[in-house]
Amino acid sequence: MRRERLTDTKIANFRPTKDAYLRDTESHLAVRARATGSKVFVFMSTLRYKDIRIAIGEVGAVSLPDARRKAQSWQELVDQGKDPREVIKEQEREAQAAEVARATELEAQARIEAARAVTVGEAWDAYLEARRAKWGERHMQNHLAMAKAGGEPRGRGRRKGESDKTMPGPLYPLLAVRLGNLDGDAVRAWLEPLAQRTPTQAGQTYRALRAFIGWCSDHPQYRSVTHGDACNRRMARDTLPKARAKDDCLQREQLPLWFEHMGKIGNPVIAAYLQTLLLTGARREELAGLKWEDVDFRWRSMTIRDKVEGERTIPLTPYVASLLAPLPRRTVIRDGEPVSLPWVFSSPTAESGRLQEPRIQHMKALNMAGLPHLSIHGLRRSFATLSEWVECPAGVVAQIMGHKPSATAEKHYRRRPLDLLRMWHARIESWILEQAGIEQPAQDQDDQQRLKVVG
Repeated sequence: MRRERLTDTKIANFRPTKDAYLRDTESHLAVRARATGSKVFVFMSTLRYKDIRIAIGEVGAVSLPDARRKAQSWQELVDQGKDPREVIKEQEREAQAAEVARATELEAQARIEAARAVTVGEAWDAYLEARRAKWGERHMQNHLAMAKAGGEPRGRGRRKGESDKTMPGPLYPLLAVRLGNLDGDAVRAWLEPLAQRTPTQAGQTYRALRAFIGWCSDHPQYRSVTHGDACNRRMARDTLPKARAKDDCLQREQLPLWFEHMGKIGNPVIAAYLQTLLLTGARREELAGLKWEDVDFRWRSMTIRDKVEGERTIPLTPYVASLLAPLPRRTVIRDGEPVSLPWVFSSPTAESGRLQEPRIQHMKALNMAGLPHLSIHGLRRSFATLSEWVECPAGVVAQIMGHKPSATAEKHYRRRPLDLLRMWHARIESWILEQAGIEQPAQDQDDQQRLKVVG
């Protein structure tokens, strides 16, 4: 290997006929020349009796002074006992890590900027979609109604003095606000006038908004801009009216009038539905969703889709069976094809095919009877209250109504069979009908019809 003090002229005149090196006498720099004419600056040294050769760059692309400085810096590493190749690899790894960190930081910053641009309405839509599988239909519809824009032509149920257009939902004014701007002050400014106009609706909407903010605080996309304390206890206590337990309930002496005017409702489906609500204690939507396949007239049972346990099977008492049996099994035409409606309480005019709003007819019947206000849920409350007259065990009533067990014995030890429930349920129904002055169907009438003499 030739050694000379490298200069640009000597490097230019270095034209070997085969691969060769021209090494500098002043540093650990060398020029490697190929027979093809290419030339590369190379660092050459020795560490722990092993040769080190590292290409610096092509001659022309790298100047001689720069190549000499690079060789000198690498030789300083060798003098310290470090392999420049390992140092180069470590520097490359650090550069890659820094690049990844920079990219991650930019991505996080982009997410934050995107989250800052998100409005409450966009996050609300994502919230409803995420909860769709866990909520019931009516609960979802209530949340959709809170954020509706309004302005649509009003249908039935228009009160005197009301506009012919629907009003916006109580949450609608907040939908255009950026999620990052929805803090305690913004919520208070929205809640106070709403609570003055419609205190009950304000309380319901506030609780829904609080659950929504809690969901945003846990969601990776929104947590960075969400004010988790936007809905706090002090605001609810200072602004909202105190919640009062509802106590609307049918009294024993009101039963004759109630049953009489329920029987006068022109729609037999609604009449049967309201009476069945009272005699089973079921929830409104549970009973409205009852299908014919869930009713067993032979073995006197019906299965109700339960929001607590998923479903529960309760007795089909004689009078309830007499209400359900004559109800029409309807068929509607959809897309030119006949479709059988599966619902017991069907409604061919409803989009869902089943009963949607029995409240209007119920209120009309109450007004005609001169009875005080009684909500649809009040019928469920009435069943629980009236059952105490026959001294029915509280656990039996809770199991029929679909209440979650509270006591340890109810949770883990008592599993009442349907026959035991039927005995008590029939007794409750019999007492209610007796107080209402209604002739009671024979409990075993169907069983007697099925008996045959064999011999």
